[in-house]
Amino acid sequence: MSQQHETDYIRLKALIAEMAKECETMIEGSVKSLVDRNSDLAREIIAWDDKVDNLDIEVDALCRKILALYEPKAVDLRFVLTASRIIVDLERIGDYCVDISKEVLRLNEVPQIKPYIDLPKMGEASAVMLNDAVNAYFNKDTGAAYHVIKRDDIIDGLHSQIIRELLTYIAEDIKKTAGVISLMQITRSIERIADHATNIAELVYFMVEGKVVRHQKLD
Repeated sequence: MSQQHETDYIRLKALIAEMAKECETMIEGSVKSLVDRNSDLAREIIAWDDKVDNLDIEVDALCRKILALYEPKAVDLRFVLTASRIIVDLERIGDYCVDISKEVLRLNEVPQIKPYIDLPKMGEASAVMLNDAVNAYFNKDTGAAYHVIKRDDIIDGLHSQIIRELLTYIAEDIKKTAGVISLMQITRSIERIADHATNIAELVYFMVEGKVVRHQKLD
């Protein structure tokens, strides 16, 4: 491997790590803006998405450069192809954080409907899933990836539970409908963030073993 070849691989790993960290920060910030009713923080998260988008463009260009110049083989090829797909999931996670923050701005214009207990737990769990999935990618650890995939069931359960609870608020007071819909959208966005973290974990199997495991049971 030439020095430039190795430098580009190191750069690729660094950019993926940076992009994932930015997404984790956005998840945590968007949920915090909800809990604290902090509109300034929500606007900051919305603007933050530009960083993720720029990293997406940079990583994509680097992946294409590596594929064109070095013609990587076998595992190295899967590593680069996986990187090019991971950034799609990371970019979408950033978009969902923007969606959450926009709903927070709407919610902050009306009285708070309910205490936020399960939503922050759901957001924190999704951020941890993302961190673990990206670490599994760097460590080529299918065991860690498996545990991320299984945790998605917990997020799905919380999503269903919160939606059922929110529907009771509409039944009690129709005036709360707009706020409840915003909270439902936030819940759905967090659930989708976890789905994208799961996608990344599934890609680890492709990278390490050359197997596509999406839409399959791993038990």
